Amino acid sequence: MSTVYQATASAPVNIAVIKYWGKRDTKLILPTNSSLSVTLDQDHLRSTTTSRADPSFVKDTLWLNGKEDEIKPGGRLATCISELKRLRQATVENEDPSAPKLSTYKVHIASYNNFPTAAGLASSASGFAALVASLAQLYALPVSPSTLSIIARQGSGSACRSLYGGFVAWQEGVLPDGSDSLAVQVAPQSHWPEIHALICVVSDDKKGTSSTSGMQLTVETSTLLQHRIKAVVPQRMKDISKAILEKDFDTFARITMADSNQFHAVALDTEPPIFYMNDVSRAIIAVIVEYNRLSLANGQGYKAAYTYDAGPNAVIYAEEKNIKEIIQLIVSFFPQREGTFKDNLGVFAQGAEVNAQAAVPAGFNGLIHTRVGDGPRALGEEEALLGPEGTPKTLA
Repeated sequence: MSTVYQATASAPVNIAVIKYWGKRDTKLILPTNSSLSVTLDQDHLRSTTTSRADPSFVKDTLWLNGKEDEIKPGGRLATCISELKRLRQATVENEDPSAPKLSTYKVHIASYNNFPTAAGLASSASGFAALVASLAQLYALPVSPSTLSIIARQGSGSACRSLYGGFVAWQEGVLPDGSDSLAVQVAPQSHWPEIHALICVVSDDKKGTSSTSGMQLTVETSTLLQHRIKAVVPQRMKDISKAILEKDFDTFARITMADSNQFHAVALDTEPPIFYMNDVSRAIIAVIVEYNRLSLANGQGYKAAYTYDAGPNAVIYAEEKNIKEIIQLIVSFFPQREGTFKDNLGVFAQGAEVNAQAAVPAGFNGLIHTRVGDGPRALGEEEALLGPEGTPKTLA
């Protein structure tokens, strides 16, 4: 019986608190500034990928959520796959002549997201991270997550940060080949497990300006971006890293909200201006600002921090002790249809307090409660997505 060369891995979503916006090299996806993110719990939000190498396969093939996705020559998928094959050859096969020549085999890859695209979360970060983690496991690569993050970055910039759990920095680097533009872990999940996240899915409408084209427009036209790159982000990276290490939520919250605000100011400073937030987004900001103002007036410090990526959906970071109060606050201002609040961590015994029987405001599609999580996981054969013939299994 022939050996089956197959591996399955899952990888998490991450949400940045210091934003990545702008590339200095669009092919290698080298950023104009460093960034920092929180990895979210993949028990709630993850991409799972199974990779198989076999001499009988005639071409590299990828299925995403059961549908075949084109691997374009020279495209991001093809780049990641070829880089991992090259690494297999260099670090395993050249070192051990008896090792199977998996780098010469075509691969079949099946990937599945356990959250719908309509959730308004960027699936490319967890998707490319899971692809890289799965192939690295298949190829038994003796390299660090930081090395793998260089490859994941070439698929999707923010994917490099999903190669680690906890709190993760993507260092912009200075070398033109991108070899020093990689992810490093600032602190693991276990360092500050009390950090929770409430994702407010405001709208799943397609963006008027995609992130890729928006970034390039901003790089070309925004003078504020140049100030942000040179004068603002380097200090914020130091300050928020220190806040994380010291579990200083006040500083973490202030910097997180300020950086989100400045990112959207940079988008507005683009020609033509880019508007990613809508009226509901701004209303959430107003609620959190007032909530923090009252807390500060009572000498309790900041309790919540909002952040927005290139879209209208809010992510609210808070410590576990305050999350129930924040959920109740958001639901009181933005009533949810029954079943649209995913109480993943059971902060409400029955969820009755948040299942208000009221119309959801236009564009507000639900809440997802999660927390800081771990990095990619190697999964067992029972969780594999490919069947005996190397094609996707039908998922229940």
